[in-house]
This record gives sequence, C-alpha cells and structure tokens, in this order.
Amino acid sequence: MWLLDQWAERHIVDAQRKGEFEDLPGAGQPLVLDDDSHIPAELRAAFRLLKNAGCLPPELQQRKEAVELNDLLKYINQEHPDYQAISKKLMLLELKLKQAGLSTEFLRGEYAVKLLNKVEG
Repeated sequence: MWLLDQWAERHIVDAQRKGEFEDLPGAGQPLVLDDDSHIPAELRAAFRLLKNAGCLPPELQQRKEAVELNDLLKYINQEHPDYQAISKKLMLLELKLKQAGLSTEFLRGEYAVKLLNKVEG
C-alpha cells in the first residue's frame, strides 16, 4: 500500500473509532463516484486529490488556455500589437496538445459544424 493510502486509511480508522461518521447527511445512500477506471490504480488517489483541490492535468490546463487565447484572437484586430505574440503562443499550445495525442478540432469549430450538420440531417 502506498504511503498516501496508509495515511488516509489511518485517519479513516481513527475517525471511525471517534464516531465522526455517525449521523452524516446522506448516510445509507449510494455514493456517486467518478469513473476513474482509465487512471492507473497507483495514480488514482493523487489524481483525486488534485481534482478536489481544483487542479487540472497539464493537457487540460493547456486546452483551457488554448480556448482562451483562441477566443481572444477572435476579438482583437490583426493590427493589434499583441496579435502576433498571442497567435504564436496559441500555435505552440496547439502543437503541444497534438504531441500529447489530443485533438485540436475544438479550436476550429469544425466539430460543432459537423455535429450540427449530422443532427439536422
């Protein structure tokens, strides 16, 4: 068992002995758990901690930043002094995402158009 798992297990057992889990809201109800079956077992606790702390995996953080930069480029003129720098940063992020094996179609809007065409008909 990993150190983090041992630490958590010890705290859970201590809390059970003290009765801290009695009369909790939702007692006896099924838990709604995230599907983390795609995450290796030895990384699940760490990923859960990061998720609960509001941290994103690097690829998702890069994707979020790429979307923000793409939106910014839509609203500024190509003559703006920062346009080229923002555009270069976006291209670099797009390259990093592609190297990580992630699709960057979300930046072009092609997926939304294809989906709309398929739904309509």
